[in-house]
Amino acid sequence: MSAVTGARPSPIVIGWRAIRPHTLPLSVCPVLAGSLVGWVEAGVVRPDITLAAAISAACMQIGANLQNDAADTLNGTDGPARPGPARVTQMGWVSARAMQRCAWLSFALAVLAGVYLVAIGGWPLVVLGLLAVVAAWAYSGGPRPISRGPFGELVVLVFFGLVAVGGVAWLYSGTLPSSAVLVGLVIGLPAAAVLTINNLRDHASDCGAGRRTLAILLGPDRAAGGIRLLLLAIGPVLLLLALQGRPWVGALLGLLVLTVAVPLSRRVSGARHAADYNRSLKHTTALQLMLTILMIVGVVAVRLYANH
Repeated sequence: MSAVTGARPSPIVIGWRAIRPHTLPLSVCPVLAGSLVGWVEAGVVRPDITLAAAISAACMQIGANLQNDAADTLNGTDGPARPGPARVTQMGWVSARAMQRCAWLSFALAVLAGVYLVAIGGWPLVVLGLLAVVAAWAYSGGPRPISRGPFGELVVLVFFGLVAVGGVAWLYSGTLPSSAVLVGLVIGLPAAAVLTINNLRDHASDCGAGRRTLAILLGPDRAAGGIRLLLLAIGPVLLLLALQGRPWVGALLGLLVLTVAVPLSRRVSGARHAADYNRSLKHTTALQLMLTILMIVGVVAVRLYANH
């Protein structure tokens, strides 16, 4: 193995790096949030729905990660000068073709878990599931990959926020209340910020590869301002959610994340090295997880207090 590709790690390490486990909260948080909406609407807890949806969403995320790993090596986006963590295909540890096969296997597992959900939710879940698979593949695959253009953040906001939360809420209650839309926005905003931070880090290499991401079109300064806007927009959406009445007033507990969002957005604006952006990526993912937990705790507390 050459010095460029480096020594080959064990298969377990290669698999761990390929699936990018630090990104998985981005797919699980919407499921938890959607389950919260469903519980409020239907008054029941359905661990079977939550577990099946979490497995399906996680497998979809893993499949998209694997597809992205292979595609970005094939199209020249990921090269030796890549500023972010080295990718498995880029390092020569796994062939692009093998990585794409693994991606499709992960998509197939997502669909398999989704069959149970379709049996509960009916044809709307078939449509949502097919759209999700197509979007996950098209993010890095196909003739015009979404990841190479300026609409990645919008796709993330829609599928990792509105669609995921709304789909789980529908499975619980058979309805799509306005609270599902607002919760979907709350969860989708930090997910979109994660993508912008990622693209800011890769700004130079993406330019060289001919990409036209939103970070490239806006430029580093305005893109950093966009991240600040995405994170701070969580506050107004939570306030709108609280106006839905009990128990959504409890979601205001999520406002605590703004104490983290403000300094985080400042660090992104002042980032100069890949390591700075990588830390901000992890912190933004943690912020989304914290936000989800705080909303759940707050809403459940208000609901239980009201019932006593």
